[in-house]
Amino acid sequence: MSEVKLKKGESVDKALRRLKRKLDREGTLREARVKKYFEKPSVRRKRKAKEARMNRRRF
Repeated sequence: MSEVKLKKGESVDKALRRLKRKLDREGTLREARVKKYFEKPSVRRKRKAKEARMNRRRF
């Protein structure tokens, strides 16, 4: 579970922005969207292969 503590004098908007950035880096929201509905094993393999191809291109 991700947690962001409010720093002294920090606005809630800034803390919320930090939380969203942290969740994005961890992939928490993306994973939740994927797991929202059942995904057939064949579709899951295709999606993972596509993600792997995209990751190889980045590096």
